Amino acid sequence: PCAILSLICQIAVKSTFSKYSAVRNSRNMTGAQAADFVLRQNGVTGVRIEHVSGSLTDHFDPRSNTIRLSDTVYNSASVAAVGVAAHEAGHAIQYAKGYAPIKLRAGLVSITNFSSMLAIPLFFIGLLMASEPLMLAGIILYAAISFFQLVTLPVEFNASSRALAVLSSSGMLNPDELKGAKQVLTAAALTYVAATALALAQLLRLIHIFGRRRRD
Repeated sequence: PCAILSLICQIAVKSTFSKYSAVRNSRNMTGAQAADFVLRQNGVTGVRIEHVSGSLTDHFDPRSNTIRLSDTVYNSASVAAVGVAAHEAGHAIQYAKGYAPIKLRAGLVSITNFSSMLAIPLFFIGLLMASEPLMLAGIILYAAISFFQLVTLPVEFNASSRALAVLSSSGMLNPDELKGAKQVLTAAALTYVAATALALAQLLRLIHIFGRRRRD
């Protein structure tokens, strides 16, 4: 069920983004301009805004303090582009303001990358070899992945909240446009909720297999 939910959320993101990509904002502001505006409204300077190829490949890179916006966002004046760009600016603001969850998330990246490569293989090697220590090690590594997903939730919701607050208070988007941007960001946020649910379900599955193996 969690995997199906994740697929549905991904489809919803693409559908909602496509819908509001066809709606031009009344200020004719591009995604790049929107990101810059949101940063300035929060007193954040020194963040570069660059173009990156692809669709929905938008992200903030804290290592280089750079917001990278995709083909469908950087030069687009759509409601969807403004929403996504403002969200990425929200991440830059989180770093600039010292938002604790995003710092914790950044600190977990290397551990999570390591865990994602080894957790499942280690667990099933342990299962085949009837080695409880290996299975337990796999569970611990997968727990790290699940924790990373949990920490990601407040980071993503907070970035959207910061973005929408500026879009609303500044009048950058009119009420109808703001509603569309909110729908885009909500759909995107739900993909993180689904990913977290999927990770936790998988973790419980591994624990259940481990417990059943011990009883056998």
